[in-house]
Amino acid sequence: MKKRLCLLLLGLLLGEGLPAQPTAFAPLDLPAPNAYRTASGEPGPAYWQQRVDYHIRVTLDTTTHRITGTETITYTNNAPVALQELWLQLDQNLFAAGSLGDALIEPGSRWRGAFKGGGFQITRVEVVQNGRRYAPHYLIDDTRMRVDLDEPLPARGGQLQLEIDFSFIVPAYGADRMGRLNVKQGTVYEIAQWYPRLYVFDDVNGWNVAPYLGQGEFYLEYGNFEVEITVPRNFIVVATGELRNPEEVLTATQRERLAQARRSDEPVHIIRPEEVGRPEMRPAGEGPLTWRFHAENVRDFAWAASQAFIWDAASWQNVLVMSVYPQEGLGTPEQPGWEQSTRYVRHSIAYYSQQWYPYPYPVAINVAGIVGGMEYPMIVFCSVRARGQALFGVTDHEFGHIWFPMMVGNDERRYAWMDEGFNTFINYYSNQAFYGQEARRLERLQPDYIARRMQDSLVHQPIMTYPDQIRPQALGFVAYRKPGFGLRLLREYVLGPERFDRAFRAYIRRWAFKHPQPADFFRTIENVAGEDLDWFWRGWFYSTDLLDQAIDSVQVASGQTRLYLHNRQGLVFPVVVEATYPDGRKARYRFPVELWATGARQAIEIPGEAVQVVLDPDSLLPDIDRANNIWPVHTSTE
Repeated sequence: MKKRLCLLLLGLLLGEGLPAQPTAFAPLDLPAPNAYRTASGEPGPAYWQQRVDYHIRVTLDTTTHRITGTETITYTNNAPVALQELWLQLDQNLFAAGSLGDALIEPGSRWRGAFKGGGFQITRVEVVQNGRRYAPHYLIDDTRMRVDLDEPLPARGGQLQLEIDFSFIVPAYGADRMGRLNVKQGTVYEIAQWYPRLYVFDDVNGWNVAPYLGQGEFYLEYGNFEVEITVPRNFIVVATGELRNPEEVLTATQRERLAQARRSDEPVHIIRPEEVGRPEMRPAGEGPLTWRFHAENVRDFAWAASQAFIWDAASWQNVLVMSVYPQEGLGTPEQPGWEQSTRYVRHSIAYYSQQWYPYPYPVAINVAGIVGGMEYPMIVFCSVRARGQALFGVTDHEFGHIWFPMMVGNDERRYAWMDEGFNTFINYYSNQAFYGQEARRLERLQPDYIARRMQDSLVHQPIMTYPDQIRPQALGFVAYRKPGFGLRLLREYVLGPERFDRAFRAYIRRWAFKHPQPADFFRTIENVAGEDLDWFWRGWFYSTDLLDQAIDSVQVASGQTRLYLHNRQGLVFPVVVEATYPDGRKARYRFPVELWATGARQAIEIPGEAVQVVLDPDSLLPDIDRANNIWPVHTSTE
């Protein structure tokens, strides 16, 4: 009886002694665990990371489009070694004519933006260390800056202040991550990568000093920001963090409307479309205004400013959800525009908070401008032209980035998939929750699409490829859709939602506001889900192998059905068989991935004399040839 039950549940595995696939099941070569990063995927007892706090004061000159500022950086060295120098990122130098990025980026690229006069002008660098102020020797190399210290910064708590005066011209188009947009009622400035900031010094690579070339994104330390932004009086400013002086920069009416928005599930206009540009919508007086913002435990700071902003806001569980946009962002009933943005933002914040991990910040802001889609802590930039599901999709994607990498602070410069792929994965379910089966953004995370793209030689680069080394045409697949679909497979086909979701939440919880590496993710999923997944990581993330599970032949006799299976490509996956019997009854049998450990050809037996057998009956796998998944083979009679 027990033997018969086992047959019904799992089938009988019969290896045929044919050539094995040993590389698929060999142990994955991950870095050895240590006191900083454990074998279970958790931060170790000696885990450390640096802390960097910023106090920045800047002024925007809207006549010349120049930002001029000064910053005081407080750097705390928590590493177990003293530091002889500090390395800073000068991202604006990407836009200097003749920069490394300018030499590599094609004129029509999304990452373009270099122009004559572009880049930082650094006019003062001073260090305050052990009560002494001095002007250090420093070296600027494209987007990198090394500051040599007169004396080492002590390990485990050594601290200093670094003061820098800087200025730059805001690019008209800044690699689709910042820039300015001329609109009917003024100019929209979207400001990012705008201040000299520290590179990460970590336990894996020491200083992470890869240059900013445009396609690869960022790896940043966490800290607090105090930022003062001075702009013309008729401008509205939104930014990472909470506004500290609303009584100085907003009218009484606007403050009252914001208070109402904090109590409302539905958007409340702070500035209505017909009110844009009216003198009474700005505080009385002459001269510029300074907006003061405070942000805690963030890895970056971005802001936007314009005299053309329509502004609305709502609330979700004490998070102030806002959108700012010029009149060019307004849509129609048939193609909803930015008037729906705050509802979209509110959905994203609520969905990801309830499904994965609570949103940790007090505000969430969507800005319409020249940038197609880019994420920063508490604020994102999306295209003013986006409408309908496209606007929802880009909004949802950019706010998904609050979880990866703003909260879980992975190294984007090396592993784009750890935020873009993870985000694409969580976006899939958020879109599904909002639109149901009408969600168009689901199309590119379906098995047949993935299988078709995997066969395109243009995208034959492993997911683990550094983003600056991915072909531009392949970036969307290699860094976004393939890893995103891989997590779908892991959740829906390999582990099941209950095991996967618990493990994925554990990963977020363990590494929130820290710096995980790929091995930390792999180990967390395996340890929490309770499954050895080396075969999956190797095949899906480290290779460009394809999948083709096939039925070579079938024998039906003596109350049994014997299937001769063939794994015709390099990827291996568990096998799900659906058998149909003469009375119309259907039954499913699942065989573990270890079926393939002894060879690419295997025979299995299932109970009963089947009249039809199908592999992967729900079509969840990216199988490149579904025609050989079914027996008997259907032939055309035409």
